[in-house]
Amino acid sequence: MRLLGNFSQGISLFQKYLLYRCCTLSIVLYGFQLWFYNKALLSYHIKTLNKMQRRATIWILGAFKTSPIEGIEALAGLIPIRFHLQKIAKRSLIHPFKLPNNYILKNLLNNAPPLNKSYNSHNIGFLTNCQRFLTKGHLVNSNIKSYGIFLSFSPLNPEFFPGYCIIDNFSNHFSFNLVNKKGKNQNKIRDQELDDMVLHCSSEPNTALMITDASIKNNITTSILHIHSANHLLIKTVHHASFITSMEAELFAIRCGINQSCSINNVSKIVIVTNSIHAVKKIFDCGSHPYQIHSAAILSKLRTFFSSNESNSIEF
Repeated sequence: MRLLGNFSQGISLFQKYLLYRCCTLSIVLYGFQLWFYNKALLSYHIKTLNKMQRRATIWILGAFKTSPIEGIEALAGLIPIRFHLQKIAKRSLIHPFKLPNNYILKNLLNNAPPLNKSYNSHNIGFLTNCQRFLTKGHLVNSNIKSYGIFLSFSPLNPEFFPGYCIIDNFSNHFSFNLVNKKGKNQNKIRDQELDDMVLHCSSEPNTALMITDASIKNNITTSILHIHSANHLLIKTVHHASFITSMEAELFAIRCGINQSCSINNVSKIVIVTNSIHAVKKIFDCGSHPYQIHSAAILSKLRTFFSSNESNSIEF
């Protein structure tokens, strides 16, 4: 290692960084789920790993041994080892739920008590509330986290099939009005355009104006939806969720708004005002992305809306 770390004949800083991340950490953290879980005593293990990462960081940078660990970790592009463990632990908790239904590990995570106790007497469904509170381990953590796991991918949904997707069949029923945010007077122009659009939509009884927004604060995501028609507020909804992205919240708000707008009588045009055009583009993206469940539901509703009347349209 000293020969590899030689500045004149050794490998570069980036190569030493890759060597540590790809080889050393992978070997050291192999099977970390056996001791890194909720309610486990971690002080000794974390202290040992911090010493290891400190030596590795000094080797990567060639820094002094008295250098503060926080500073040299930031310079080397390494996050603290505890945060790294938390990151990979969260990812590993999701892995059991991607297994087939007949997999033995999936059966152990079954939260419902089996009808036949001779089937599998070791699954989590047999534990009482007190036993679940006292039980420690990676599988128990996975079962707790399962309540926040929802299917996101739907690659075989017919809405994404070539030739059947909504872009191929109803391309003239939707349109985009993109806003140019560059320039000194663009904000004033945009505000004037929004005012004119709201006045125009308010004067048309067959138009539903939908306004959506999402924000994140303290890991709590809030999505807001307003639906106006004929200058009257018809629907106002506010949803809160934890540990999701703003993109998911925006798509969920748009999904709820389209479902409710399509159910309003005599509505032939839907106008959506949102500050996230990237979320809107994900709706019509037929490739694989983690928001396909929302996209498929929105496309299915729009297909029904467009098929009911050739004059129906939507504008973003």
